Amino acid sequence: MGTGKVRIGLFVVAALVWVAGNARLPSQRPDLHWYKGNLHSHTINSDGDSSPDAVARWYKEQSYHFLALTDHNYFTDPQGLEAFLGAKDRFLLITGEEVTSHYGKAPVHVNAFRLQQTIEPFFGEGILSTLQGNVDSIRDAGAVPSLNHPQDGWAIDAATLTGVRELGLFEVYNAHPDTNNEWGLEEMWDSALSAGREIYGIAVDDAHEFKRFGPGRSNPGGGWVEVLASELSEAAILDAVGRGEFYASTGVKLEQLRRDREQLQIKVAQKSDRQYRTVFFGKGGRILARQTGVEAIYRIRPGDGYVRATITDSNGGKAWVQPVFPAKGP
Repeated sequence: MGTGKVRIGLFVVAALVWVAGNARLPSQRPDLHWYKGNLHSHTINSDGDSSPDAVARWYKEQSYHFLALTDHNYFTDPQGLEAFLGAKDRFLLITGEEVTSHYGKAPVHVNAFRLQQTIEPFFGEGILSTLQGNVDSIRDAGAVPSLNHPQDGWAIDAATLTGVRELGLFEVYNAHPDTNNEWGLEEMWDSALSAGREIYGIAVDDAHEFKRFGPGRSNPGGGWVEVLASELSEAAILDAVGRGEFYASTGVKLEQLRRDREQLQIKVAQKSDRQYRTVFFGKGGRILARQTGVEAIYRIRPGDGYVRATITDSNGGKAWVQPVFPAKGP
């Protein structure tokens, strides 16, 4: 081989090495940005203690990028608030309502996002029919449904979550103190995923109290989502959430996230001296891998069925990375 060809070959190799070393993860692409938001909160229009203006101001002042006001069976139209609190690329109010139903004493609450008027609750002849009827009503209105606090009153079990159609979102974490939040929600999620349901888990405040803060109160700031989207608009945020392009958190922040059919690659933003453990789950809730440290990676195999991750820090904070599904085939 001539000297010229050798030099060209070395140049190509060097260029490829440079590209590999400087390739951007999705969270670093210049056309995508991380936006922090809460998708469940209440005002005096239902059972909250503060006005829509005060609630929205709290989140804006705490550097959230978006908020959904979700009053019970009431559409709190954020258009007026958006006119003076909204700020391009800074703060957005998403339309919402908590469609509030029940079967017997069991609460069946489903948030609706992207709506223009109040959606009336549906009451069925059982838990599943009640839930399905409300999901259908929300979809028929062109809105996006999300199941709230499944284990409040022990209303929703794994079979019900698996049985409902066209749901898409549920609360894997709800910061309200009375929602039985720490008892088997991830196992429920794995049951639905293993049955072929493509459903994503969000973390929310379900905040009602903004005037008094303390243990046992339904205060803001307990759970949120970080969404990777092209812009801060209702359409872009909800579209990204619907594709699972987000993670849910109670305190763990991710610095980088690569999530595709080939792998989950995670880098946690270090906070003080905390330690981090990432657990990767697959079909049947099977633990695929455990890794300790700020960086974790799992290469997805077709037999995994799906892969999701839960990150826990040494002070109890958590983050949930949404499931991905390996490409079908050999």
